[in-house]
Amino acid sequence: MTLNVAIYGASGYTGAELLRLLIPHPDVTVTALSAESNAGKPMASVFPQLAAYDLPTLTTIADLDLAPVDVLFCALPHGTTQTSLKAALEAKPELKVVDLSADFRLSDPAMYAHWYGHAHQAEALQTEAVYGLTEIHRAAVAKARLVGNPGCYTTTALLPLVPLVSAGVIETDTIVIDAKSGVTGAGRAAKVGTLFAEVSEGFHAYSVGNHRHTAELDQELSLAAGADVAPTFTPHLVPMNRGIYATIYVDGDPKTVHGALAERYADEFFVTVLPFGEVPQSRHVRGTNFTRIGVVADRRAGRTIVISTLDNLVKGASGQAVQNMNVMCGLDEATGLEQLAMFP
Repeated sequence: MTLNVAIYGASGYTGAELLRLLIPHPDVTVTALSAESNAGKPMASVFPQLAAYDLPTLTTIADLDLAPVDVLFCALPHGTTQTSLKAALEAKPELKVVDLSADFRLSDPAMYAHWYGHAHQAEALQTEAVYGLTEIHRAAVAKARLVGNPGCYTTTALLPLVPLVSAGVIETDTIVIDAKSGVTGAGRAAKVGTLFAEVSEGFHAYSVGNHRHTAELDQELSLAAGADVAPTFTPHLVPMNRGIYATIYVDGDPKTVHGALAERYADEFFVTVLPFGEVPQSRHVRGTNFTRIGVVADRRAGRTIVISTLDNLVKGASGQAVQNMNVMCGLDEATGLEQLAMFP
């Protein structure tokens, strides 16, 4: 089976990362690429590393022909995706879509309006969309036509926390998530806050107490617990290109926490739970779709430190999107995603 694939928003970091993964994918042909501000240009003029490959010329969404397309990846900015995907699925209902923006991650329209400041423009699709944390919602992803790919921070935190909450081995009212992201998590658009001189030689917290990924954490942890869960979450920007590193503090017996995670992920290809007491490093997942999780006992009895790391552009975005496509289309889940870490 060969899947014809298109990408809306191919000129951003996640679009380029999708192409890095899809070009060698044995079951994919890249059929169409859109980029509004770069329409009419070859992809190599935007990302020269792709010059060796025969890729479609960039076009506008309005001019992109969906007729031959089987799978559409949407890598548009948050808030711009809803009407575009509504139109695409009205034009071709059998299309399978993976959206990498935040527009279809939240199932509750009121919650979306609260966190994003406006009513959702495609509520029927919002309630239909499956939250694409693949290891947790694999069965639902397999039946979906629209998947809302999770955020990078939330993927990093939820992969360890959902099994722990589901198993009832940690307290749900004392969860603290202290997370750091590389600069690519902010996208490719020019912004003062991501200039080299603003980011290098230091790091800082941002969106303290109100980061939008908090809504995803609340939604998924509450679903796992069967009751309201509202963790404390603080993101930080660090001077590296890619990567997420989350240090998570929970109340629960350390060995029990480690055992629950080791059992849950024993057969998962993309999630590795390290031996008890070992600490993961972000460099060991750079460029890959893998997540590494470590569990360490705190000096206080009954308190546990869980550390999780992944590449924000791969498992935190484009890699998980391809993983979801593989599941949606009945392919082997790891196809096209077995790259080893780029280290050193």
